[in-house]
Amino acid sequence: MQSNEEPAPGLATKTMDGAQNSAGTDRRLIVFGAGYVGGALARMAVAAGWRVTALTRNPETAEALRAAGCAAVVSRLEAEDWWDAPEMRAGAARVAVTVAAGGGGAEGYRRSYVDGLANVVAWARRSLERGPGSLERGAGGEERGAGHLIYTSSTSVYPQGGGARVTEAAPVGGEAETTRALVEAEEIAAAWPGPATILRLAGIYGPGRTYLVEQVRRGEASGNPEAHLNLIHRDDILAACAAAWARGAAGAGIFNLADEGAATKGEVVAWLAARLGVGLPRFTGAPAGGRRAVTPDRIIDAALARATLGWRPARPTFREGYVEVLAASGEA
Repeated sequence: MQSNEEPAPGLATKTMDGAQNSAGTDRRLIVFGAGYVGGALARMAVAAGWRVTALTRNPETAEALRAAGCAAVVSRLEAEDWWDAPEMRAGAARVAVTVAAGGGGAEGYRRSYVDGLANVVAWARRSLERGPGSLERGAGGEERGAGHLIYTSSTSVYPQGGGARVTEAAPVGGEAETTRALVEAEEIAAAWPGPATILRLAGIYGPGRTYLVEQVRRGEASGNPEAHLNLIHRDDILAACAAAWARGAAGAGIFNLADEGAATKGEVVAWLAARLGVGLPRFTGAPAGGRRAVTPDRIIDAALARATLGWRPARPTFREGYVEVLAASGEA
């Protein structure tokens, strides 16, 4: 993509089953949790000609989305007051759940991911039970169920460390309550009454996400320099969503999303320091702010997404991505 909001390949040209769009196809997208990733996804879809409804708990975010051409509903994901909002009644060809924990520790994770996602699935099932007129329909008038769901999960579901290369076949789980909530949420997403794609995201960065840059400038970085830092640029996430939707049922499943760099945090920080013209920072060995533990050292393998979805990150390493981030922030 050449700009932050440029439509990703496939978003405007494919329906949920991979066929070309026609006049009878409902080009509706509902985004639950329109924050950093979801908000960009909503704006990109509007630019591509889709009718977008976004649910957010933030009234200011809702106003910004409306200004961008979206319909917006203000509510919490786990509440039921949004079920009968006019914007939610017609169903959609595509549904994205891109929520964040929003603070509150383990309780916040469970409320946002588990309770929230269970509520969305219940809403979808009720829409199906309402019968004709409640479902998204294709060009021939056929009912298509609840639409194709994309749920953005996290590579935090993996417990592996020790420099292991981690694919989707690796076991998930762990002792942390937050990890257990993420795993449970994935199980709920898999029960979606239609095609479901679960994207396990590595560390998200992109426009406006400069916390690592700020750490380097301050001269103190969290974590350990020897550990691998798995990253994915926000706009490459959007491209993966478009690719999964374009594949239709063939795009359903669980996929890791990470770039191809397999760089250590020390490599990333040293490169940033050189670009910024500052000295190498001290590593604290402690977790980043808001985290309970240092992320285990592993390499997240996204080969399955590349092979199955036909997706490849436009920023294959942190270098290409951070060149954009620094330029946008006036640092480069």
